Amino acid sequence: MIRYILHRLALAVPILLAVFTLVFLVVRVLPGDPAVAALGDYASEEALEALRERMGLNDPLPVQYVRFLGNMLRGDLGRSLINGKPINEQVAYVLPYTLMLTAAAVAIGTVLGIPLGVFTALRRNTWIDYVGRIFSLAGLSVPAFYLAILLIFLFAVRLGWFPAVGGGDLAQDPVGSLRFLVLPAFTLGLIMTASVTRLTRSTMLNVLREDYVRTAQAKGLHRWAVLLGHALRSAMLPIVSLIGLWTASLIGDSVLTEFVFSRPGLGKMLVGAILQRDYSALQSIMVIYAFFVVVINLLTDLTYGFLDPRIRHSQSAQ
Repeated sequence: MIRYILHRLALAVPILLAVFTLVFLVVRVLPGDPAVAALGDYASEEALEALRERMGLNDPLPVQYVRFLGNMLRGDLGRSLINGKPINEQVAYVLPYTLMLTAAAVAIGTVLGIPLGVFTALRRNTWIDYVGRIFSLAGLSVPAFYLAILLIFLFAVRLGWFPAVGGGDLAQDPVGSLRFLVLPAFTLGLIMTASVTRLTRSTMLNVLREDYVRTAQAKGLHRWAVLLGHALRSAMLPIVSLIGLWTASLIGDSVLTEFVFSRPGLGKMLVGAILQRDYSALQSIMVIYAFFVVVINLLTDLTYGFLDPRIRHSQSAQ
């Protein structure tokens, strides 16, 4: 297992380097001048040239690239072109909100989706199965912002159980901020639940027809031992892949939910950087997103190896 982990870590390094390089090139080919975006269209040419020199934009592209990689390795994200504040401080403020929302939504989607998928597979073509399939279809069809508005109207406006907007103060009152997390987490978590339920049901139906499952049942093993020890373990590979995809997408795609609930987050910061043409902040946020996607894919691969030893041994033998 250790050899497999080291092998996957070694593969993650060139992937990260390639992603960082792509982010660097994409930001450099975007239309517009970062100096003009920072100082405005009516700035003098002398002021623009001085800012370009200070930002290192007049240096050759290879020199800019080496400087960019060096800053990323040191954890220095630079300064915002708009307000001049260190981007590290802004990211340090909003990133915990995004990670909390993502973790809570993934936990809801996993804890609810897998049992619902298994249960509907075991009750195939019964009313329970039909209700589960309708729920899955509805969850995949309803936009996140619309579900968010419905939850706000019901649980914030009518019942008054949870606050409608805001993210709380994680530094001063981390426990109280959990009340602000409930509605946005369930907004994303219920949609993920529908997707996980649908995939778990179809995967379990295929696995339950396999010969090794029937053999285990014929040997007289307890039903739940067959279900959990044989069928569900084999069905978990595509489910883990889906959970990994959802985790990566929720980190980047939670921006609409953050806007509806007026909640701080990395997605909201990204949209602000795009609208204000803050190239430094945009580049830094894209690097952070890319880093998390690579890390999540790495964790997914390691989970594959844990669930299926054949994958672990085949990768280690290469």
